[in-house]
Amino acid sequence: MHPQNIPDIPKETVEVARASFPKGNIYMQIRDTLGSIFDDENFLDLFPLKGKSAFSPWRLALVCIMQFMENLSDRQAADAVRGHIDWKYALSLPLTEGRL
Repeated sequence: MHPQNIPDIPKETVEVARASFPKGNIYMQIRDTLGSIFDDENFLDLFPLKGKSAFSPWRLALVCIMQFMENLSDRQAADAVRGHIDWKYALSLPLTEGRL
């Protein structure tokens, strides 16, 4: 795995999220206050040097936290990543992204 910098939130995601949640919400506040709680370098020892690239570990960790906060199953959390604007905002995902 090659650690990557945490990307900025896509402009369109910011615009739609702020229009949808003018006062923000917990997920947007987490992102705005803490940036991303984790970064890829925290997880380097957990990934092999060879093989298929993994999803960004900071995103997976943040999804696990949000999943716990909402008491969601894995399937429900995956659906939330695809369908919740505020989750896309927290995860720096474009609105059209359907997976991590």
